[in-house]
Amino acid sequence: MLDLTPVLVLGVIFGFIFAVVYIQVRKKERLAMLEKGADPSLFHVEPRPGSYLKYGIFLVGIAIGILLGNVLEVSSALNPVVSYFSMIFMFGGLGLIISHLIERKK
Repeated sequence: MLDLTPVLVLGVIFGFIFAVVYIQVRKKERLAMLEKGADPSLFHVEPRPGSYLKYGIFLVGIAIGILLGNVLEVSSALNPVVSYFSMIFMFGGLGLIISHLIERKK
């Protein structure tokens, strides 16, 4: 079986570093805007309608991709890494396309 622990640890480390830097830069921007007299209500951003639908369909697509990646691994001679990643990306992308089509109809 494939050990993904080092990949996950590196992902968490880089994600944490990115989050800390992002929060610091955002704080500096807000302070600079407040010093120039900007309205504090500008900082509260409402989520766009349909954004939860996009994330939901995307995550469902990833879950279906993981399940079908397992089926593909068991039923074929493909490398497990190839079967999982190909199905995850294919169904995740398909979920984003479906959510775009649904939002476009609205």
